[in-house]
Amino acid sequence: MDLLNRTRSGFERLFGAPAQATFQAPGRVNLIGEHTDYNDGFVLPAAIDYHTVIAGRTRPDRTVRLCALDLDEAWSEFDLDAPISRDLDAPWSDYIRGVCQVLLSEGYRLSGADLVIAGNVPQGAGLSSSASLEIVTAKAMTGLSGEPLDGTRAAIIGQKAENDFVGCQCGIMDQLISARGQQGHAALIDCRSLATRPVAMPADAAIVIVNSNVKRGLVGSEYNTRRLQCEEAAHIMDVQALRDADMERLEHYRGDMDDVTYRRARHVITENARTLAAADALESGDWSRIQRLMAESHASMREDFEITVPPIDGLVAMISETLGSQGGVRMTGGGFGGCVVALVPESRVEGVVGIVRARYAVEYGIEPSVHICHPVDGAFPGA
Repeated sequence: MDLLNRTRSGFERLFGAPAQATFQAPGRVNLIGEHTDYNDGFVLPAAIDYHTVIAGRTRPDRTVRLCALDLDEAWSEFDLDAPISRDLDAPWSDYIRGVCQVLLSEGYRLSGADLVIAGNVPQGAGLSSSASLEIVTAKAMTGLSGEPLDGTRAAIIGQKAENDFVGCQCGIMDQLISARGQQGHAALIDCRSLATRPVAMPADAAIVIVNSNVKRGLVGSEYNTRRLQCEEAAHIMDVQALRDADMERLEHYRGDMDDVTYRRARHVITENARTLAAADALESGDWSRIQRLMAESHASMREDFEITVPPIDGLVAMISETLGSQGGVRMTGGGFGGCVVALVPESRVEGVVGIVRARYAVEYGIEPSVHICHPVDGAFPGA
């Protein structure tokens, strides 16, 4: 049974009546542009064909009842007329609670609702299962309540919920691409203006995501440290954000900062340039240029931003050997484990998957997870 039907049938079984409506929002993968979003820079993500789905029905009161099908049908409940707080027994519900709180604070008139949630976005793989949940919640709660909402507004609400309610200081990219992705396209997003340009991907392109399954230990504290280092570099160079600096300015101020701060800034400045170039390379189907830009991005994350680990570097090396100039590969996500993303012609997918399955577990003692994806519409296509 597909995900939509599984969620609908789960709703009917649990609540004894059909859902009024079903909503979905995709996960995402970032093709290039790492740790640039909170520096007001550029990112190039794509929404992928893994989704979070909500089946819902309005209630006559102001209660919101939730059931997570994939978590052994765990339940949570809250009242829209009472202060909304986190649920220590059901932390998965905090994303939904946070979105509802932000919607209410911004004047949206919400109905009570019964909601059943299910999804197939891999958890903990850096594919934005949390942003997908936030966006589908915003769409479901406003949709059931008859309140208009567009994709950009939904993304801002989702980010605010994650920042202020859940307590994770994420940028806007994950929510924006989940809301506004377009089938067959990546999106070049300006994280300052939130302007989004669809970038057509080569017709024969596939996205291969390999989860290293390395347990990510220090990612939270290290992420915050990198963010502070970037802010320090921007302050030293007297710019609003690293987006506003170039290599000439960085070299001018090099003597005023320590080597680590310099290298952090160099990564962001060069990564922004690579991201803009990669959008052009994708649109022209220039596989060798895509390969070079993704390789440079990974090297910069390894040497300047220092967020890769040996199994990730090993995955990138073995896939790169297989591809040659026919496709690119790099780590994607916050770092210290997680996933690599390979952008490859369909004809090379089998070879990439084969080499990963043959070598990775032997060399690192960990079984990888492989996901083959294609770019899909977001929750608010065209909005």
